[in-house]
Parts: sequence; structure tokens; C-alpha cells
Amino acid sequence: MGTYEIAWTPTKEVKESTRLYQWMRMHGYEHYDDFYKKSIEDIEWLWDQAVSVLEIEWYKSYSKTLNLSDGIQYPQWFVDGEMNVAHNALDKWAHDATKKDSVALYWEGDNGDEVTYTFKELQSKVDAFAHGLENIGVNAGDIVTIYLPMLPETLISMLAISKVGAIICPTFSGYKADALTTRIDGSRSKFLITADGYYRRGKIVSMKEEADRAAEQSEHLQNVIVVNRTGRKVEWKEQRDIPFDSLLSNSTEYRTKHTKASDPFMLIYTSGTTGKPKGVLHSHAGFPVKSAFDAGIAMDVKKEDTLFWYTDMGWMMGPFLVYGGLLNGASIVMFEGTPDYKEPDRLWEMVDKYNVTHLGISPTLIRSLMKQGVEWVEKHDLSSLKLIGSTGEPWNPEPWQWLFKNVGKSKVPIFNYSGGTEVSGGIFGNVLVKPIQPVTFNAVLPGMDADIFDDQGNSLQNEVGELVLKQPWVGMTNSFFEDDERYEKTYWSKFQDTWVHGDWVTVDNDGFFTITGRSDDVLNVAGKRLGPAEVESVLASHDAIIEAGVVGVPHELKGEEAVAFIVLHSNIEQTDQLMEEIKEYLVYKLGKALAPKKVFAVSDLPKTRNAKVMRRAIKSAYLAKDSGDLSALENPETIVEIRKVAQQSTS
Repeated sequence: MGTYEIAWTPTKEVKESTRLYQWMRMHGYEHYDDFYKKSIEDIEWLWDQAVSVLEIEWYKSYSKTLNLSDGIQYPQWFVDGEMNVAHNALDKWAHDATKKDSVALYWEGDNGDEVTYTFKELQSKVDAFAHGLENIGVNAGDIVTIYLPMLPETLISMLAISKVGAIICPTFSGYKADALTTRIDGSRSKFLITADGYYRRGKIVSMKEEADRAAEQSEHLQNVIVVNRTGRKVEWKEQRDIPFDSLLSNSTEYRTKHTKASDPFMLIYTSGTTGKPKGVLHSHAGFPVKSAFDAGIAMDVKKEDTLFWYTDMGWMMGPFLVYGGLLNGASIVMFEGTPDYKEPDRLWEMVDKYNVTHLGISPTLIRSLMKQGVEWVEKHDLSSLKLIGSTGEPWNPEPWQWLFKNVGKSKVPIFNYSGGTEVSGGIFGNVLVKPIQPVTFNAVLPGMDADIFDDQGNSLQNEVGELVLKQPWVGMTNSFFEDDERYEKTYWSKFQDTWVHGDWVTVDNDGFFTITGRSDDVLNVAGKRLGPAEVESVLASHDAIIEAGVVGVPHELKGEEAVAFIVLHSNIEQTDQLMEEIKEYLVYKLGKALAPKKVFAVSDLPKTRNAKVMRRAIKSAYLAKDSGDLSALENPETIVEIRKVAQQSTS
């Protein structure tokens, strides 16, 4: 792997100003490693203290922090406690004289439209919509599917659904009807909230038509609530369709429902590599508390801060933005558009305009913005930035350094963050009380009892192994929706009472962690384990290459071989000589046994809307096999190109 030089070290002043340090000191700890040890020795103590430091308000106090009588797979947190996420994200701030007039939401549309809501103004809208939902028959426990881009109405819907005690099911705004139907039917959702369409790169993308097709295919759907975003003419079903604004007529205060800590508040689907998507179930005191903890304590989001994560509400980081920001009393930024439209500096312009303190991006996004040149960054004052969060996939060094030096001026820490939808946030992070290296993670987050196992369940150091968690945590999914068997098989079937996360990880002697890839992506080349991210980093370090995707395919002698797909810089011409040079470079860096013999140049890699490279889509396209659920794919034309390349290579 190679150890990196330390890139950022907190000054005494910065370290002591963090919420994490102040919390540690309150309990008598000076060093993070000692505090972390305590946090996993007594997880009940940790999470009891966490809800206290986050100032979570309870309608009814819990009698016990944790009950494991149903086994480690099914923990009961905050037993007998009653609270509601909408109260903690909104009501308590709207009733606070010092916070009610501060900004809860900055929203910007692709076309430049802007909306700002204070906590008080947002509460007024949410209360009105809660009344409206109740009037059309939305009851506690009902599942409401949200099929919206990042709009103010998306946030209003989420909070209002929680207020009435119903369950939100956020879905990706780019889904077509079939993918949407799968989720509506899987959850037996009675209500769908959508829009006539939305703006993307200056064009209108239609949504209502996809929603209509899904509604016609669905068994359970009763009503479709429609946001008028673009004003375009859409087909209307009088008995079924309801204008969003028509549900905002009652502006009196709504009495937020008292929900149990364990009551479900969100059902969010993650794509499976095979079979139907997994419905991940989260409770009022689960996902929101873990998100708020990671944002507030680990990333140091404070009441005066502004959090902006570039994401969609159908991905975990969308709800993370909402609850990680609002439960901490911070402002959040929601953005309908794309980070490089109308100009390549749109993202940096927004950081400047809204005084963003905490910006969340993905490595792929930075690789694409790097191509535009540093002059687009330098046009803007980014001095408001205190932290840059990164999630979605592993880094390679060059884009990390570009971001750190050009955007953060070598002063702003990059918080690598890795966990997942089923985790409600992170397992690993870069805590601000310790030095940070490029690419790696400097810590396991508090309360997360992580280890790295070999196939026999022995702990490893300086070797790649399987990431596991040995104790439950707040935010751990409450199984999969109506599918305990699949949940247990996915996470609990390899080692006794141990959560197997699905990442290959290594830790060095200094305690820096590196994720080398998903364990179902890991290559086994002639008996040697090879993480695709390792090969991709080598390729991306070549001057001609912007990014790479590496997959393992069957090989009759080695068992498996690595096949690489690369995207060349726009000013680089693909020649036989260049491709040979790249292959030689791989041999030089990785050794002959591990270096991919097959390297193909393509115009782009298959990616999700939040810029995550979908390796299984590359692999299935190359092998001409069924890809499973690809509904989250942003650029399906890349699949056609990869299939073509594969055919040409074998003909």
C-alpha cells in the first residue's frame, strides 16, 4: 500500500475547539485512542452520552439504553423512549428564540432559482403539509414514497411525514417507472410524492410520466401528490392526483406525533447485485441520531455552520445531509442541479455564495472537476470552508492532493468517510483531533467496534482482510423490510454474532486504515488477493489517464484476471503505443503476476448520479451477463460501449 506523508495536523487551537475534543475532556480523556477504547468497552455508556451531547429531546425518557434479549442482530435501543425526528430536526429550533430566525435551508435550482427558509418558516410549511397529509388519509405507520429531485418540497415532505408518524421511502430522482414500481410495491406504499419534472443542465427532465406508469403498475398506490416545479402540462387523473400546494392550506401548528424510539421512520432501498433491492429499515432514534453524531461530533458541524453535500435524496447521503445538519441546528444547502453547469465552477460558486463550512463530495466528482482546471476554483472565495467530506468510493492520491491543495489551500481537512446505508453513517472517518494522511482513514468512529478478520476470524494488521463489527451500534438497520432471512444471510452468516460489512480493509502500524475495495469486487489472481482500488490508483497516477475501473473476470489458469477500463484525458490520443506503455507501467508498478494484461480505453465509466463508479455494471457488460438492478445508473450508454469493446477484443 505504501504509507503516505501526514498532510494535515490539527493545531492545538483547532483541536481544542472541536466538539469531539471538548466531549472527550468532559469525560477525562485527552487522547482519542483512549476515548475510543472506552466507547467500545461500554457501548451503552457511549450512546447514552451521545444522545445527551446531541441534546436529543424526548417526550418520554428511555428506561434502558440497550436491550439485547433478541440477540445482537436485533438490538433494542432506548427502550420505552418516545421522541420524533421532526421535533428534534425542526420544532425545537423553531421554538428556540435564539434559533428560530436563523436559516434552516438554502435551496438552489439548476436554473438559478433560490429559496431560503428559516427554522420558523420551514416549520410553518411542514405543519401545513402535515395537516394536508392527514386530511387525505396518511396515518401513522403508512409508507409514503418520495420520488423527487432536491427541492424544498422534498425536505418539507420528509419532515411532515415524520410528524404524522408515517414512514418516508426516499427514492432516486432518476429512476424509470419499473425501478420505482419495484420500490412502491415492495413497501406497499399507498402514497407517492413526485413533481411534474425538474431542471438538469438547462433542460426539463420529465417525472410525472414515469410516476404515472409506476402508479398504473402498482397494486397499493392510492394517491400521487404532484409538485409543480416546471409548470409543464402533464396528464392529470382527477381521482388519484393531488397538487402539492393544495395540501398547504391549514397553517395552524401541527401537534407532532409521539413516536417510540424504535418506530420506523425511513425505509430506504439499496440496489442488490442480484435479485430485488434490499429495503433497509431505520427508526426515529436510529439513523437520525447516528447521522447527527457523525456530522456533529466527528465532522464538527455546529449551530452556526452550513452543511452542503452534493447528493440525491435516494442515496443515504441525502437523508444524512438533512438530519446531520438540522439535528445539530445547522443550515443545510440543497441543490437541484449539477456541479459543472452552467459553468465548471458552479460548485465553488455555491460554496462562496452560501458560506458553506462543510462540503461533501465524491472522489469521482473531483476527478471530473480537476479536468476543468484550477482557474475555476481560484475565481471564488472558499475561506468559509472548515472541512471537506468525502464518501462513496476510495481515493487515489492525485485527486486527493488536488482537492487539498487547490480547494482547501492545504489547510482544510478532508474527512474521508465510509460506512453505508445499513450503518446510517460511518464506520471509518478522519477525526479532527488526530493527523490526517491522504487517501486513508485515521480512526474508527466512536462506538463502532470494528476489526479486520482473515477467513478463520483472526484479527489482522498490515494485511488485507474482511471488515467486521463485533457489537451493535445506534443506527444499525432494523433488519431488511419483511426479510429477516436475507438480512441475517447478508451480514451475520460468516462469523458467529459478527457483522461482516463487505469491505476489504488493511490497517498499518500507525493506525491508518485503507479500504481496498468491496469484498465482492476483490480479485483473486493466482491465489493473491488484489483490491481493484489498488490497480485503479496505479492507473490514475499515469499522466494520460483521468480515471479507471478494474474488475476481475474468470481465467482458466489463474482462476481470475484483472481487466482495466480507462478514461484518457481529452487532449490525449489513443494509440497502440500508448496502450502498450500503460500496460508496461502496470507491470512496473504491480509486478507481472498481478498487472492487468487487458486494458481498454472508453469514453466514460458507468456511474450513479452521485458519481460512484459501478464496477459490477462494468463486469457484467464485459462478460455479457445480466447486471441485476441498474436503475441507479446515470449513463447507460457506457454499458453499450463496454459490451462493444469486449466483443471486439474476442473477435
